[in-house]
Amino acid sequence: MSPEATDPAQPSPSSTPPSSTPSSSSSSSSSSSYDPESRGLRLVAVLLVLTVVSGLIDAVSYLGLGHVFTANMTGNVVVLGFAAAGAPGFSVPHTLTSLAAFVVGAVAGGRLSGRLGGGSRRRWARITLAVEAVFLGASSAVAFAAPDATATIYALIAVTAFAMGLRNATVRRLGVPNLTTTVLTMTLTGLAADSRAAGGTGRHSPRRSASVVAMALGAALGAWLVLRHGLGIPLLVAAVAVAALAVCASGRE
Repeated sequence: MSPEATDPAQPSPSSTPPSSTPSSSSSSSSSSSYDPESRGLRLVAVLLVLTVVSGLIDAVSYLGLGHVFTANMTGNVVVLGFAAAGAPGFSVPHTLTSLAAFVVGAVAGGRLSGRLGGGSRRRWARITLAVEAVFLGASSAVAFAAPDATATIYALIAVTAFAMGLRNATVRRLGVPNLTTTVLTMTLTGLAADSRAAGGTGRHSPRRSASVVAMALGAALGAWLVLRHGLGIPLLVAAVAVAALAVCASGRE
């Protein structure tokens, strides 16, 4: 036998399988870095849309339900003082109904956050948004079914205030800075106090400014719809918008 013959027990270099390939290593790397929480619309955008909805809801409640707020409870406490002093156009029962329903909704939102907040942020946000959409849709149905009934006013105040309390509790737990969706007092304060004119950096000015604009746009849209189409359509618009967010919201800021 020739000395150059290959030992059959020893595999040839060409038959040795490669340990890994660049494509397989890159695919495993991408799969390991995949974050399901990032799927969908970012929370900043979601909360800005919810701020528009808040403006719309307060336009419905203030213009169509007897000068009461169901999203902005700061204004509602002031309205309660007006009503208690006997100012015309304001109602103590309407305002107390709104305040009570909002607090109950916030309690429900807190309990829901306690159950879901430790898991997927995306799932938690979507479930809460879906619940809010159901309540807003129910209020729209009531407004279409019995627009002139006295009971309708109390039902709409209670249902929309409950939905806003539920949402506010969730937004508070989510903790996205400068986006409360219903209150702008501290947003405006931060916008001014942290601006370059006040010696600050103005780093959060775009988000704060967007929040103020979103609230104004929602209020303008809501007022236009209420004055021309009554209460059912703006509530339906709000329900559809929140339902769309429930489908596409992500868990990342």
